[in-house]
Amino acid sequence: MSSPLFIKICGLRTAEDVDAAVEAGADAIGFVFADSPRHVDAATAGKLAQRVPEHVLTVGVFRRQPVAQVRDLALASGVRSVQLHGDEGRDYYDTLRPQGWTLIRATSSDGGRTPRCGELGEDYLLLDAPDPGAGLPWNWADDRFTPPTGHWLLAGGLTPQNVGRAVRTIAPWGVDVSSGVEARRGVKDPALIREFIESARSAE
Repeated sequence: MSSPLFIKICGLRTAEDVDAAVEAGADAIGFVFADSPRHVDAATAGKLAQRVPEHVLTVGVFRRQPVAQVRDLALASGVRSVQLHGDEGRDYYDTLRPQGWTLIRATSSDGGRTPRCGELGEDYLLLDAPDPGAGLPWNWADDRFTPPTGHWLLAGGLTPQNVGRAVRTIAPWGVDVSSGVEARRGVKDPALIREFIESARSAE
């Protein structure tokens, strides 16, 4: 029997959105510390993370930030996972590993070599579109695309309308969404969060 689909809702900024994601059955909640319309500070993320039950993973998302800043913000906010969404090398993972965080490496799919989960010491691999955060899908349905193995999440342009097809087509270990559940850029819609999770679960 296969494991249940892992669902991460990213870029949350309000208690209402966090509660909606948790109540709908999300497995992970993401807080963006990188430069983004979805950015939150450590204090806000910390307060929101306190609303999240232990069985739901809280994730701090970083992009091309110094490793010392990553460590300090993750510690200050109390997140239990760190997602690196840039060109960070193995030294980042080696530095962060002793702190006990679950480490997620986010990389973009450009149609070339399929990355392998664990190559840099990460626990999970997130495969995103070439322009992360833009809400633009990439051609994961192309017959030439070879999905990674292991604990990997599909991201990039997923919505409540297409996540079911994505899950049925390439059977990812998990899925990640941010802009696909927004009413407008940077502002989540709790109803869309619930619809996304329901659509993803029904496709398993």
